[in-house]
Amino acid sequence: MGIRMAAEAMPLEVSTAIQRLGQNIRLARIRRRMSQEELAQACDISRKTLYALEKGNASTTLGTVFTVLWKLGLMTDANALANPDTDEHGKILEAARRPKRARRSDASDNDF
Repeated sequence: MGIRMAAEAMPLEVSTAIQRLGQNIRLARIRRRMSQEELAQACDISRKTLYALEKGNASTTLGTVFTVLWKLGLMTDANALANPDTDEHGKILEAARRPKRARRSDASDNDF
């Protein structure tokens, strides 16, 4: 399979999210009254690459995705991806690994 994941091996949620992202990028571009050619040139990518991104092509690189989001002024939303502050499951797992009691410190280590 290599670096690229075959579309049929990709979970449905993932392919749906990629297609939704492409649709959202397309809508943001249209609202800004930019043609595909204008946005592609501004991002230093081909129009064909932007077209593939807007169609939900999973092989579009993250660098391209983030460059397009940046050019559209949507980096705030992108910065929220995988935010550890909103990772409730991760927080629960981390809390479960914490020691139940604090260790007594060595008296000679007290700098007060």
